[in-house]
Amino acid sequence: MIRTKLDALAQMMDEYRAMPFPKGFRGLDVEDQDMVMLDADTAGYVSRVLAGPLSEPFRGGLIRLVGVFEKVLPAISDEYASNYYTRARDVAVLAAEIEAMRDK
Repeated sequence: MIRTKLDALAQMMDEYRAMPFPKGFRGLDVEDQDMVMLDADTAGYVSRVLAGPLSEPFRGGLIRLVGVFEKVLPAISDEYASNYYTRARDVAVLAAEIEAMRDK
């Protein structure tokens, strides 16, 4: 089951990374969150999950990242950017679910 989820995560990540970064979001803060860093943090955490289990500090960071998405997504009015960051959130949520499965 975890292998299937990891494969799905890799596919979702490839699709998300293939999308161009939203115009006008470089250097932009939304709800006090740098949008480039949000993008980079997502890529970093997901890459680590795909490579193997996270340490406790990284697990905590991944959970916080998911929370950041819940804060910023409602504040994004640009349709493309909203879609882009929704995909990023979905990738982060699946990564967190995989990490939770590794505990069992």
